[in-house]
Amino acid sequence: MDTVDTLLAHAYGPWPGPWILLIPLAWAAVILLVMLILRRTVWRGGHGPGGRWHGGSPLATLGDRYARGEIDADEYRARRAVLTEADKRTGGAR
Repeated sequence: MDTVDTLLAHAYGPWPGPWILLIPLAWAAVILLVMLILRRTVWRGGHGPGGRWHGGSPLATLGDRYARGEIDADEYRARRAVLTEADKRTGGAR
């Protein structure tokens, strides 16, 4: 009695075998790997390593630090006053 491989080879010509099913799995693994790399680098909304924003306005960074509890209200107000005063002197230009 012939095996399935032999029957398929007679019916359809050379058959690649069951390992052909691994090709879509390999492509799925490649796509998943690319998405994981993009998620950890580009798709973090501008956040770099450690989840910190690299760039943006100094006032936004100051507000984030205050929201996380890294600085208290007095230090926030003092630093905000310095930043807004410097912003007024330069006319808002960076």
